[in-house]
Amino acid sequence: MKILAIETSCDETAICILECAGKMPQPQFKVLGNALVSQIHIHKEYGGVYPMLAKREHIKNLPIVLKAALKEAGESAENPNIDMIAVTAGPGLEPALWTGIEFAKGLGEKWGKPVVPINHMEGHLWSVLFNNDKPIEFPAIALLVSGGHTELVHVEGFDKFNIIGRTRDDAVGEAFDKVARLLDLPYPGGPKISAMAEIARKRESIMDFRFPRPMLNTDNYDFSYSGLKTSVLYTTRKLDKLDEDTKAEIAREFEEAAIEPLIEKTTRAIDEFGARTLIVGGGVSANAYLREKLSTLSLERGVDLRLPSPELTTDNAVMIAIAAYVRHLTHGLTPSEDIRARGNLPLS
Repeated sequence: MKILAIETSCDETAICILECAGKMPQPQFKVLGNALVSQIHIHKEYGGVYPMLAKREHIKNLPIVLKAALKEAGESAENPNIDMIAVTAGPGLEPALWTGIEFAKGLGEKWGKPVVPINHMEGHLWSVLFNNDKPIEFPAIALLVSGGHTELVHVEGFDKFNIIGRTRDDAVGEAFDKVARLLDLPYPGGPKISAMAEIARKRESIMDFRFPRPMLNTDNYDFSYSGLKTSVLYTTRKLDKLDEDTKAEIAREFEEAAIEPLIEKTTRAIDEFGARTLIVGGGVSANAYLREKLSTLSLERGVDLRLPSPELTTDNAVMIAIAAYVRHLTHGLTPSEDIRARGNLPLS
């Protein structure tokens, strides 16, 4: 089966053509064509993604990205050899989502191909199936961490999963970006915070800062990051100056404060649900310190750690095609002419 997938949930315009084969629990995937245009350089001056500007750029970029993906796959733009079109319907920025949906509908009508809506978070969840060398053992716990989401998911199978915990305010990736702005670091701030934190960690200096670990000991699996961000804000206001060494120390303490609740609650979830596998997805899954802690956790608890390849940690169309194929095998996919953009579409 060949799936053309479209992803426009935020500030990446992405289209891929994926060849999918095999059955559960070990499907196989081959990228035939893949193209992506990032808008980071445009949104930098806003310190985050400006939705209507993202929409405008998606409208401009979609035809260009499609042409590149089709060319790489050796497919005709008039009648490509594909079986379906998968498009992200949510969650995400609704103006951005609508551009992808309308573009997919137009292609479906032009080519006579079915168009199916896909949940963006299912894409992150099943991105670990790419280059999958062995089947996932269930039950599993999935930690989905990005700029827009922080969720713990109990995964009983490819067709049965539910959220057991989520952030009550800011997502962890969002907190990284906001703290980066407080330290006058450029957007996107997550990689900059991580790099500075590692510099401070290598110095092995004694930190003068101690930030709260939000909701670390609550008897649930929820998270909160707005208070941590505020604590960093108050700390920076008290300082006479923010030199590079001080920024590095703040970055280190913030990163450790942000990640400790993720590890603690993921550990508890693994124990409670008897998980055999730990799945991690989303942009923050690329964070080196988080990966180190997750690796230690997997060894201590004897669970199989599944992380996406680096190119699939951020928003991309490959994961949308993978999620579409998983849906096809487990539920069957029903084409829809009434696909709606749902900014708060839940994972279900």
